[in-house]
Amino acid sequence: MTLSVVSGGTRGIGRTLSLRLAALGHRVIALYRGDDDAAQQTVRAGDGRIETLRCDLARPAEIRAVGARITDGYGAPAVLVNNAGVNRDRPFLSMADEDWDTVLATNLSGPFHLTRALAPAMVEAGGGSIVNVASTTAIRPRANGANYCASKAGLLQLTKCLALELAPHIRVNALLPGFTDTEEVTERYRLDDPERLAAVLGTIPGGRLGTAEDMADALEFLVTARSGYVTGQQLVVDGGHFMG
Repeated sequence: MTLSVVSGGTRGIGRTLSLRLAALGHRVIALYRGDDDAAQQTVRAGDGRIETLRCDLARPAEIRAVGARITDGYGAPAVLVNNAGVNRDRPFLSMADEDWDTVLATNLSGPFHLTRALAPAMVEAGGGSIVNVASTTAIRPRANGANYCASKAGLLQLTKCLALELAPHIRVNALLPGFTDTEEVTERYRLDDPERLAAVLGTIPGGRLGTAEDMADALEFLVTARSGYVTGQQLVVDGGHFMG
């Protein structure tokens, strides 16, 4: 059975990604930071194919320990999805050091350390696919998000560097969701306000918010043989909101 690891795999988009991989027949290790209820719900929804491990992606020592636990106990994953991320929006001039450090540690350093912990076993086992979940704000800035945007922009360059260095054994690509119908996006952009929602929808040629299932469709493409000649690329899934 194909083994997949999904960081931030029990909530939001990450939960749907875990469930999609499980539906494809993968055995999924979903990493999570602290929401035990969400982790248990994801396990129940996974029809016996999802297990969870607690790991704070801002703590390299925890990542190394979890990486060793995975490779020693389950073997080498064929798929790694670096999805975990945090958001601490603040105006730049009032952004605390902790706001910057925590977001960069989780969103950029976390994928670096988790990939470094798992990639050697993946190469030794014959290779696989890594998908880094970034954001369209990696290429299109927004106010009050210097830390988040910088972390996701860095993740795009990390994706390209890893695609070069891990080829031909491992393909590495980035998935960039646009406005997606999740609790976090609704809160961040105040989309519970009908006028605000209408304004956002007016900028999306597709005429709607994305769904977590849209992102899972893109992930399915990136981790299967249908994308066997695709590496180092950025797949933007945003209904045409950003065209660059």
